[in-house]
Amino acid sequence: MNLLNVIEDLIRFRTETGNAGEIDKCLAYIEKLFANSGAIVEVCRFDNASPVLFIRNCEADAYDVVCLGHLDVVPADEDMFSPVVRDGKMFGRGTLDMKSFAAVAFNSMFHVLENKLPLKFAVILSTDEEKGSKSTHAFMEAHPQLRARIVLDNDVGGDISLLVTKCKNPVFVKIISEGKEAHGSTPWEGIDANEKLMQTWMKIRRLYPYYSKELPSPRDKWVDTVHFAKICGGDVANVISNHAEALLDFRLTENSTVENLRKNLDACLEDGVSYQIVSESTPVVMDEADPYILDYKKFAEDILGRKIVFEHIGGATDSRSFALRGSVVIMHSGTGEGMHAKGEYVEIDSVEKIAEIQTRFLDK
Repeated sequence: MNLLNVIEDLIRFRTETGNAGEIDKCLAYIEKLFANSGAIVEVCRFDNASPVLFIRNCEADAYDVVCLGHLDVVPADEDMFSPVVRDGKMFGRGTLDMKSFAAVAFNSMFHVLENKLPLKFAVILSTDEEKGSKSTHAFMEAHPQLRARIVLDNDVGGDISLLVTKCKNPVFVKIISEGKEAHGSTPWEGIDANEKLMQTWMKIRRLYPYYSKELPSPRDKWVDTVHFAKICGGDVANVISNHAEALLDFRLTENSTVENLRKNLDACLEDGVSYQIVSESTPVVMDEADPYILDYKKFAEDILGRKIVFEHIGGATDSRSFALRGSVVIMHSGTGEGMHAKGEYVEIDSVEKIAEIQTRFLDK
């Protein structure tokens, strides 16, 4: 297959999360791409989740290597779905996150098939990663025996010189504040749910400091963080709000627990304020001395001609589902900028290098 042509084709599909029609067109394109290749291509569909693409070179429960990722993207203007190549970069929605690396996974599958490598190999791509990965959870529940010795995860985009070995645990918490309505001119006759919410928030903020580009960066960035993702309270300007809600996005290191988070939240609540854990997961923590990771790192350094540095990130990854089942997860991606932004791009050379690193690693 022609790697760059496939990337451009994938980007032209407007696979924004939830855009079922475009997602199905993209899946049909991929099925056609693998026609007569010898690969088993299955679109797994679920009642309450979007599809998952499952490509493999054999029927198995235990695979040697799985490439894991997603095909959906965040919303963008129409022109971002027409890829542009300029100055060694490809611009467009999904170039970095992560259609370029879905194409790399396809390239690896063709390499395994054409060279008849003695590996049980699979590619698994979800279609709603940008909104919680419900499809990945449904897929894993439908395949309770599925295992992989190694998972190649390219959904950590940004810098090819970094090999990620730790990802934090994303925990989303809804704060609910209840009050009592009153006229805005007589606040002493009501209880302001907005005020209660803010008082609770300020207590939380004392435990989890505020970080900003306008402030000095912390010396140690491997710390628990939280940001105010959404807030809603009040309907009419001159009425004391009787209900308010906020969604908080916590990112916890492997040194923290959800149980401890609950204790901290319990200590911060004002009267009339409660919370719900909307979703939680586990951190992904890999041993930097693992032989597979060191092998991969050596191939990457040889191909790039420079040292690769281990990195820790706060972002989430679907590979945690496999990490919980004992997989060695190798998190590495290409170089680019503008993920989820207007000017998203990937450096083409970095994509080609990732493809070469993967095939060399699979050969080993």
